[in-house]
Amino acid sequence: MANIEYFCATLSPYVYLAGTRLEEVAAKHGAKVTYRPLDVVALFGRTGGTPPKDRHISRIEYRAQELRRQAQKAGLTLNLKPAHWPTNGAPAAYAIIAAQADGSGDVGKLVHAIGRACWAEEKDIAQDDVIRACLEEAGFDPALADKGMMSSAEEYARNLEDAVSKGVFGTPFYITDTDERFWGQDRLDDLDAHLGGAL
Repeated sequence: MANIEYFCATLSPYVYLAGTRLEEVAAKHGAKVTYRPLDVVALFGRTGGTPPKDRHISRIEYRAQELRRQAQKAGLTLNLKPAHWPTNGAPAAYAIIAAQADGSGDVGKLVHAIGRACWAEEKDIAQDDVIRACLEEAGFDPALADKGMMSSAEEYARNLEDAVSKGVFGTPFYITDTDERFWGQDRLDDLDAHLGGAL
């Protein structure tokens, strides 16, 4: 079975805008998804990127237009200035890591629920009650929010190191078994075509 490594960030609007299309593409091609949540701001610092708040005004303005357009294309609600952004994305990332290890629910649905909570529902994804609600929505025991915190923290840090070593510089970022790399939710059609042998 083919595997797609999915480097994602709980605070990324583009991860939210990906919806569950990756999971649909993977299911279509019989591929497995390995979720690798990481600290995207730390990734920027390691790979030559600039955090959104530090970018030139022309890039900030373009990002706002592009997010609006991409949300419309995806049919998703998106608040360009959410009440709780930025916040600490690590607790929600730990929940994703714990949920993947647990395997009893839908990790893709969890990632999307966390993104939606931040970018559409004005919720603080660093808060325990928000994380628990997302876990429950995705079919997991909400108590996973409190389990394996140390091992999840270690994996979270390891995901960043692995991302840097594998050429990842932003999120969402998808890597196939053959090291084909796709950056951005707007490249999911290309990933689909690649897995189908057309690219």
